Order: sequence, then C-alpha cells, then structure tokens
Amino acid sequence: KRKIFFAGETGKSLRYRLKKIFVPSPYQRMEFSRLMLLCLAGLALLQLASAEGKLKIGVKKRVDNCSVRTKKGDLVHMHYTGTLEDGTEFDSSIPRGDPLTFTLGMGQVIKGWDQGLLNMCEGEKRKLIIPPELGYGERGAGEKIPPNSVLIFEVELVKIERKTEL
Repeated sequence: KRKIFFAGETGKSLRYRLKKIFVPSPYQRMEFSRLMLLCLAGLALLQLASAEGKLKIGVKKRVDNCSVRTKKGDLVHMHYTGTLEDGTEFDSSIPRGDPLTFTLGMGQVIKGWDQGLLNMCEGEKRKLIIPPELGYGERGAGEKIPPNSVLIFEVELVKIERKTEL
C-alpha cells in the first residue's frame, strides 16, 4: 500500500511515518549484523590474500647523500643471506667473502631480486620478503628450498657498475 505525502506535511510527521514503515524486526537486525560481519570478514581475507603475493621491501640501512641508485642494466655486487620463513639459512655470500655479481633486471636472478634491488645506493641494506611466485615457485630449488617457499633475504649493495663504466 503506497502513501502519498503532501508538500505541507512537516518533517517531524514525515519522519514518524517513515520510521513506522521501516522499523526492522529484531530478527532482521540480527541477520543484517551477521551479513555485515560476513562482508567485513570477506574483505579482510581478500586484502590479506592480495598482500601475500606481493614483494615486501624493508630498508635496514639508509645511505645519506646517495647520488647513484641502481637501475635496470647495472652490474651490481651484492652480499646476501637467504633464509626460509622458519629461519633456516639456505645460502649466504658473507662466509665466502665474495659478493654475488649480476646484471640487474635481466633475469639472471629471481624476479624478487630484480624488482627488490632497484633504486638502491651503494652501502644500503635491505630486507626482502619474496613470495613464491617471485622466487622459485612450485619447483623450489634443490633440497634446501622447498616448493612454494617464501624467501627472506638480507642484502647489502656493495658496488654499482654502470654500462658506461664497463
């Protein structure tokens, strides 16, 4: 049944009529609350799932007065220590005393490194948390890195060599 409200009707009487028409029952309020909680939980899970697949970069040591930052194509010399989420170390250049040297952004290392080492300064230290899809993925790497492993690297940029300097 539809009601027609006239222009001369006061706001108070209109609010009273609307309130009378749209008052939810206790059951409807409870169902609405449950639905809202489910929606919020679903949004939280979606946000968590999307964050899990992203590279996380933390700067452990900044460098003041940095004039040269790494970019794609640079030859970089990196010290690193790689661990799994449970803290198991699987590789490190530090005991060898010989930094790893490679060309940044050319696929010579895992994607997480090619992305996570951009815009670094010599002497800068970072912590990279690399999801499986930017690491070794479903195949893993030998016996030390199981399939679908999140990799954690503590890295230090020792030296940058530009193509023009080679």
